[in-house]
Amino acid sequence: MKVAAVAFYAFALGLLGVGVLELLTGFEENRCSMTYMFEYPEYRRVALPRRLARLYPAYGLYLYGEGLYAQETRALKLTGAPVLFLPGNAGSYKQARSLGSVALRKAESREGGLHFNVFTVDFNEELVALYGGSLLRQTHFLHESIKAILRLYKHLKTPPQSVVLVGHSMGGVVARALFTLPRFNTSLVNLIITQASPHLAPVLALDPYLLDFYSTVRQKWVNQANKLRNITVLSVGGGYRDYQVRSGLIALPCPSADHNKLSLVATAVPRTWVSTDHLSIVWCKELVLATVRAFFDLIDPETRQFTENPEKKMAVLNHHFIRHPVRMPGETQDTSISSLGEKVTLYLSVPQFTVECEWQRQKSQTLGFAGLTASDVTVNSSGLLHTIELQHFHQVYQAFRITVGSQCKVHKDRLPSVYRISVPWFREDSLTTVSVPSVTEISGMLHTSRPDNNSGVLLQLHTAPNCQYKVSIRISFPRMLGQILRFCGPIVPVYTAVTLLLAWGGQLSSILKSRRAVDMSQVVSKGLQPHKVNLPVYILHILLSYSGFQEVWSILCLPPMDNLPSTLPDGTFHSVVPAKEWPHLLSPLLYILGAAVAYWGSTLLCFIIRLFSLILAPQTHKEAENGRMDAKPLDQSKECNGTPLLSECALQEVRDDLQFHLCLSSLFTLPVMLSAPSLIHWIRNLRYSIKMASVEYVNGKPLACLYPLILFLFSLYFSPSKGSRCLNILTLFLCAQCRTFVFRAEVHILIFSDTSGSTHKGHARERPFFSSKSVTSLMKLFKHLVVLIRAEVDKQIYAKKS
Repeated sequence: MKVAAVAFYAFALGLLGVGVLELLTGFEENRCSMTYMFEYPEYRRVALPRRLARLYPAYGLYLYGEGLYAQETRALKLTGAPVLFLPGNAGSYKQARSLGSVALRKAESREGGLHFNVFTVDFNEELVALYGGSLLRQTHFLHESIKAILRLYKHLKTPPQSVVLVGHSMGGVVARALFTLPRFNTSLVNLIITQASPHLAPVLALDPYLLDFYSTVRQKWVNQANKLRNITVLSVGGGYRDYQVRSGLIALPCPSADHNKLSLVATAVPRTWVSTDHLSIVWCKELVLATVRAFFDLIDPETRQFTENPEKKMAVLNHHFIRHPVRMPGETQDTSISSLGEKVTLYLSVPQFTVECEWQRQKSQTLGFAGLTASDVTVNSSGLLHTIELQHFHQVYQAFRITVGSQCKVHKDRLPSVYRISVPWFREDSLTTVSVPSVTEISGMLHTSRPDNNSGVLLQLHTAPNCQYKVSIRISFPRMLGQILRFCGPIVPVYTAVTLLLAWGGQLSSILKSRRAVDMSQVVSKGLQPHKVNLPVYILHILLSYSGFQEVWSILCLPPMDNLPSTLPDGTFHSVVPAKEWPHLLSPLLYILGAAVAYWGSTLLCFIIRLFSLILAPQTHKEAENGRMDAKPLDQSKECNGTPLLSECALQEVRDDLQFHLCLSSLFTLPVMLSAPSLIHWIRNLRYSIKMASVEYVNGKPLACLYPLILFLFSLYFSPSKGSRCLNILTLFLCAQCRTFVFRAEVHILIFSDTSGSTHKGHARERPFFSSKSVTSLMKLFKHLVVLIRAEVDKQIYAKKS
């Protein structure tokens, strides 16, 4: 049984490894060009009032400069248009170098003296994406920085009245949070450009402050959308290379009628067409050039500052980020594409079926293949442009491997081909330029789900004349695993905690029934019970879809069940986000992956503890050889009143105690890992203050009404044998309430464990490990391991003497 469990969890861990590997490496290589400087960069600190310096000692405001420009701006007598760069999570203020350097060189090559003053904010590289207690503090400092920047232009006849904000990652979220401040003048900012900023929802909700911050920002921009309609916001995502912030989260929650808000992926930006990772989006030359070109076109020639006209701002942004007139290979501008009547061959290959189709110009044919209906794939040909529409390619967990091969009769002076995947409901288009003849592989994955059934993903082939093309579309299981982890990764720790809780409940049941502790690997293996967790949670979500059950739920003052963040671009604009069915369909696989993490994580923890305990073994062995310990044979002391270290009864009790506390230590490892980001945040800011930005650590409001009910349920079970049953029930609340709010898992583990421990107070006198506290659990592990090691040493010494 143990071998079968190891094989099963090894297979599950292998699936998890394949998914993680595909998530981190399943994209094209970095094709961004690096931005370089011509002179040494300088960051001149802008002096703030003493009150602000004392209030924000860890933050700072800087002006970027190079060479002669840095010397000219030494006195801070500025004449350019102000641009303020905001770093993100653990980001440095020096990341403004790419934007500042490109803007400076672009200004030197233009006539008229138009230029920009690029400022940057130092947020002390705080981990605000993992601990949201400092987000509001950063927002207030940003407000003061904008006012300080505008004060530097008071000597001008027509000083600027606003500052353009460029925010990377969480810096873009902080930029939008400015408008939630009660004393903020909205005229100070009328253009915001964000890069890889998770606007829809946080990547990981590890504390309640992050959720409260997002909720406040979302309510402000949704409830007062009409007042903020003149504020232009452009959100740019990185694409598949950005595995830290998936591009589906960069969509701006706004009404469809608000045309001053744009969300797109870098692969769709004209003359960029590359996917960037989370850091390269800041220095990607192609994207930085598009941003700087837009900035120069946004300058009003009369005021020499950024225009305040919303229509002009949107026209410029659309020109540079959406509709730039660029020539395609084989295409002349303002000229329609002609065709020579070429033949294109299409192969659609899946595991059990293959279809071949040939079509001529102005002819369309409908294809079907295994697993899909006849209307799922439609091929249309018009001149040199051929379009393949995939109707059922609309879910984010779907992944296809598209292979396009080309063969030509004449290879001399052959124009290249362009393959484009277009997603009508979200600007995440991707273009691939290849030479002919060639074989090209394209990744078919989505960042957002389709909002309706009226559109499908389009694969457009801009072909060369007199060439044949073969297109094969196959389902890619590794990429599907990568997509599942990309969108549902935060659920894996929750299922890991569920498995460990069920294992702990099984450990309690075993001790109460047989007075023996079970091996750690066995109880974790028995904790894999998806039918006891997923099915009731799914039924509970179905019941909550009915208004009557919702009323009963609200009367009991129970917190709402968590759902995954919507993958639709406008998902959070509505007051209630509809529940998704596909996470429930994938929950058994996620449960298995979480159980594999629990199994091998506990095994690794046991190995590490034993490895550390071996350090004490040589010292014990030396003491035994020197005669400091009177070793007796095991056969001479079988009773409990014999030698404590060598009696079989004492050793068995130590082994039971070891297994019990090993299970408990594995369970408490999760809260330690979840609280690690806030601990790191506190350590890095220790020199400024011994207190964190927010005094409280756990917000009890969502669970304040639930846990009195939990304690009441435990008080009903006076018999300790029923404690594990009640623990099984409480795991359902953990799985249902922590899908999005991961920080709740820590609260559940702490309260469940402490409450279960208090249930067995009556048996604490009979067996000492019943009443052990979680704080001393790890120390007892070392103690028991030392006892076992000394016993083994005594056995070896006795064997040598005999």
